[in-house]
Amino acid sequence: MRRFVIGSARNLIESSRQKYQFERSILSSPYRFLSSSPAADSPSSSSSSSSTMAHPVSLNTINPKVIECEYAVRGEIVTLAQKLQEEIQTKPDAHPFEEILYCNIGNPQSLGQQPITFFREVLALCDHPAILDKSETQGLFSADSIERAWQILDQIPGRATGAYSHSQGIKGLRDTIAAGIEARDGFPADPNDIFLTDGASPAVHMMMQLLIRSEKDGILCPIPQYPLYSASIALHGGTLVPYYLDEATGWGLEVSELKKQLETSRSKGITVRALVVINPGNPTGQVLAEENQKAIVEFCKQEGLVLLADEVYQENVYVPEKKFHSFKKVSRSMGYGEKDIALVSFQSVSKGYYGECGKRGGYMEVTGFGADVREQIYKVASVNLCSNISGQILASLVMSPPKVGDESYESYSAERDGILSSLARRAKTLEDAFSKLEGVTCNKAEGAMYLFPRIDLPEKAIKAAEAAKKAPDAYYCQRLLAATGIVFVPGSGFGQVPGTWHFRCTILPQEEKIPAIVTRLTDFHKSFMDEFRG
Repeated sequence: MRRFVIGSARNLIESSRQKYQFERSILSSPYRFLSSSPAADSPSSSSSSSSTMAHPVSLNTINPKVIECEYAVRGEIVTLAQKLQEEIQTKPDAHPFEEILYCNIGNPQSLGQQPITFFREVLALCDHPAILDKSETQGLFSADSIERAWQILDQIPGRATGAYSHSQGIKGLRDTIAAGIEARDGFPADPNDIFLTDGASPAVHMMMQLLIRSEKDGILCPIPQYPLYSASIALHGGTLVPYYLDEATGWGLEVSELKKQLETSRSKGITVRALVVINPGNPTGQVLAEENQKAIVEFCKQEGLVLLADEVYQENVYVPEKKFHSFKKVSRSMGYGEKDIALVSFQSVSKGYYGECGKRGGYMEVTGFGADVREQIYKVASVNLCSNISGQILASLVMSPPKVGDESYESYSAERDGILSSLARRAKTLEDAFSKLEGVTCNKAEGAMYLFPRIDLPEKAIKAAEAAKKAPDAYYCQRLLAATGIVFVPGSGFGQVPGTWHFRCTILPQEEKIPAIVTRLTDFHKSFMDEFRG
């Protein structure tokens, strides 16, 4: 027994000695573990290395795709406008205007548009369900908003709007949206095809992530286009394949132009994966005719392209001779089903007559994809867990508003119609004002929330812009801002036919402010043209 204990002790001592020698050899070695202890590095060597080491993050070391992407509607002009606004707040007479008039982005409620009462009542009740059982609630909220809130809460696990949901969105809300799509189009819609997202933008990014494998993959995009698309394509490493809308025909979309750009890209080794169509148009405001849409559907089917239909302005149509038709409805009316065409339709609560931009609600309806690909889309959606619940609820309300006979129907209809008719009047007033300016032509605003006038600038103004290292339309917009406080976005941020110049103006400032915008713009434009004339 004693011999065994002595032997064990010797083995333990020898093992400890070998471990000590191994650790000493490691510490004295020129090599180090990545997580070396503080004692291993002397203070002098640490301070010496930190003083010479380059910063770990610089423009040279970040993802070059981030540098490549641009988003004009919140670009340099807007940054300058925000700086001027701060100066006005601290020194009200610092500039020849009292306020900044933001005409740069489709953000209705920031410019005074009121939310739809029924939508907000339902949201409030869902977020604070404890008040549903209080007697005072009956007098403060409409009966149908209370009933709708109960319906929605019963669809949410735990009746908790602060909890995660299914990654595609709450099933009952998707059922409601599918029923709304079916009522709109007259063709069946499957709730399993719907992915609820934080506005339409994440859905666009998701599809770009799915479709773009390398810079050899291209996406056909309209020019002018909403900068979300160019930015998303750049971020995901693809190639934007431009097709030009025809300004002379009211920003028409010609299939011959699509074919031309497709063939040119394929000759350069680009695999075109999808076609983006924005209807009604942003920034151009046109509404596509149904026959034109049929030709586009046929083109995508023949060429094997995914049709990405941006339909977020479907409620914003201002001319009686035009009507919104979804690409889903058009394709189904042509007899094309799931196996014939891959179609993704985008909708958002940020636009229309609701303008709930900050609530970040929207969805995409994905049709014509195989079950295996659908699983991959779901996987990407699940990485973000789910979209926010308030946005999901709003998306369901937008697609299923009060109906005839509901207590809220009359007030809801009055609010909706009042907003849309006011937008139509504002569009017409601004369109007329632009058309009266020297060297400016402006197509009719048939829909959406924008006008995109063309401006022919004097040669001297173009040279002044070059000297200032600005695009000519950006130079004009910057001078306009400095003189009037009006914020337009230069057309160069959306793309345009080379050699032409434009700017985008929203129709969203409140109606009583439109005359002041017109007066300021008219006076500035005359002064600008006189300065650079001849």
